[in-house]
Amino acid sequence: MKPTRYYFLTYFKRVPSAWLLIVQLCILISLPLYNNSFEEQAMSWLLGTLALIMVALVIRNSPIFTKTGMTLVVLAMTLSIWAVLSGREDLLAYAHICEAFVYFYGAAAMAMYMFDDHEVTRDELFAAAAVFTLLVWGFAFLYSVCQQWYPGSFTASVDSDAPRSWLDLLFLSFAILSGVGMSDILPVSPPARVLTAIEMFGGVMYLTLVVTRLLGMANGKLKR
Repeated sequence: MKPTRYYFLTYFKRVPSAWLLIVQLCILISLPLYNNSFEEQAMSWLLGTLALIMVALVIRNSPIFTKTGMTLVVLAMTLSIWAVLSGREDLLAYAHICEAFVYFYGAAAMAMYMFDDHEVTRDELFAAAAVFTLLVWGFAFLYSVCQQWYPGSFTASVDSDAPRSWLDLLFLSFAILSGVGMSDILPVSPPARVLTAIEMFGGVMYLTLVVTRLLGMANGKLKR
């Protein structure tokens, strides 16, 4: 029997995707604590570096774990911290581009991890949910960049001319990727409409290919 002090590490190695999902959901729940000031938004974005670390740990289980993935994680973390410390809001756009690439890379890595064999483990089921959140975050970062480079890209029923908050962009991304269509935020600029169209397509393909294939692979059996 392994020592108790190593239990957490052992459990993390067994279901790393579950811990990534928990971190993502905790970050989401904490967002209402922040307002629209740059300092507090920057602190909420800085919390995302924890998720980036988790992504780096999780993709180590993936068949496409490479130096490229780790380089993207380090670059995204460096730019985010630099933007927070320097107070340069324009620098956040480049940090968000890197973070979006990290989340998309992590989503692709975890999808390949799920399909690497013909058995479904508990961690792969958590990975299916974690990949969804990674895609949501990735597109939300792109929406943030779009909003900074093309002011007025998104409008809403409340404060239609004001820039959307980070929580608003996440909510929009969740609504589009899930296909529920419950968001009151609308893309109005051509770049914003292109991004939302791509996310709509990605959401349909994810539910059709990834989730359906996982359910088919499960076949009523679950490997620990």
